[in-house]
Formats: sequence, structure tokens, C-alpha cells
Amino acid sequence: MKNERPMNEQTNTPPPAAETEQNQQQQPQQPADAMARIAELEAELTQMKDRWLRSEAEMQNLRARTKREVDDARQYAVQKFARDVVEAAENLRRGLDALPPAKDDEPELLAKLRGGFEGVERNFVSILERNGVVKQDPAGQPFDPELHQAMAQQPPPAGVAAGTVIQAWTPAWTLNGRLLKPAMVVVAGEGVSETA
Repeated sequence: MKNERPMNEQTNTPPPAAETEQNQQQQPQQPADAMARIAELEAELTQMKDRWLRSEAEMQNLRARTKREVDDARQYAVQKFARDVVEAAENLRRGLDALPPAKDDEPELLAKLRGGFEGVERNFVSILERNGVVKQDPAGQPFDPELHQAMAQQPPPAGVAAGTVIQAWTPAWTLNGRLLKPAMVVVAGEGVSETA
């Protein structure tokens, strides 16, 4: 009992030295527990922030992809219809080409018919252009396999480089920049004989 410290009789509490000893034993555990909990919460926060950033990036990609798909659908939904209409435009041109060449002494009716059909063709092609369908005449241009389909090859005429389109049987048609129908062309080729 000599080693025991006397208790404060009024409050029945250990003296301040005992309090200090008890606090010293508890203090190292509390900060370690708190620091571990803080580290755990920070790791959880970092993980949640990473998930949120990934989710946000996925949503932005989804929005961009959806917008692109909607724009493509809007621009190219009429592709089959446009291809059929282009066929009608080409047939109108074939009909005009089948008419005899214009002459000064031709009947007035034939001249009016020719003028009327040419006006219809101009109007028809301008309507197509307003709706994104564009006609491209490849004659005299370098052969482009993206836009042209070579139907024949001939020796190049004087002053024309090999690989140049020397005759177009049909024009190329595009819908908002995408090929709708390739041009059927005759290409100047090197080493092609006259009989080929």
C-alpha cells in the first residue's frame, strides 16, 4: 500500500499523475486509429472520384457517338431513294442526248421540246443539289477509284496524261460527300494498243 497513490477523498479520483499515465497509454492508440480511418476514407474518396471520372467520360463518349449516329441517320437515311432518283436524272439526260442536234432550220416544236426538257433537267439537278445529292462530271480529271469505275482503257490522246478520264459514260453522284453512284469512265492508259 505504500506504493499506491492516495485517492482524493472528496472526488474519489486518482491524482493527476495517474491521469497522465492513463492518457499516455490511450493517446498513441487514438491517433493511430484516426490516421488509419482517414487513410481509409481518402482511399475510398480517390476510388469514388476515379469511378465518377470514368463514368463521366463514358457518358461524354456515349453522347458524342449518339449524336454522330443521329446525324448520319439524318444525312444518309434517304440513300436508297436518292440512288433511284439519280437513275431518273440519268435517264432524262439520256433522253436529251438522243434528240437530234439543234439546227437553225429545225421545226419549232422540236426546239421548244428540247428547251423544255433541258429546263426540267436543270431544275431537277438543282433540287437534288439542295438536298445534298451532287453530280460530278469526271471528264478530264485524274482517275479516282473512290469515285470512278473504269469501264475501258484507251491510248491517251495527244497532250493527255495516262490515268486521266478521257470520257464519262455516266457522272459520279454523291450524297452529302458519300459516294452514291460511281461514274462509268474510259481511262487513258499507257501501253494500250489501238485494238484493245
